[in-house]
Amino acid sequence: MQIAYASKDGVHVNEHFGWSDTFYLYLVDESGIQYMGTSDASLKFEKELDRLDYKIQCLGKSNIACVSQIGPNAATLLQSFGIYPLRSSNVNETIESVNRTLYQYIKDEQAPLWFKRIKFQQEARS
Repeated sequence: MQIAYASKDGVHVNEHFGWSDTFYLYLVDESGIQYMGTSDASLKFEKELDRLDYKIQCLGKSNIACVSQIGPNAATLLQSFGIYPLRSSNVNETIESVNRTLYQYIKDEQAPLWFKRIKFQQEARS
């Protein structure tokens, strides 16, 4: 499962989806957590729909976009592309802590229903 993080510093989930210039990409699966690199999302667009479409394209094959904030239009658009928008639970939440939680969900039969749905959709696409 690939996760894209909207982050200003590559450590914390501290950026709004639509304003993020960089997405940090990780692969989280049964074998562990792997950093995949960054995606440059710094191009600017005047129209909101053009900007959101560009940001979504920058996510590549991500299944989850983890952000500090996201607008309702962007969240709906992400979901239409099969990407689950996940808001960080607090201001100082780290990418590492979210990755550890998602890794535990992969290994745990008691994972939340939203996560099981994402995993099922991801497996169906493969």
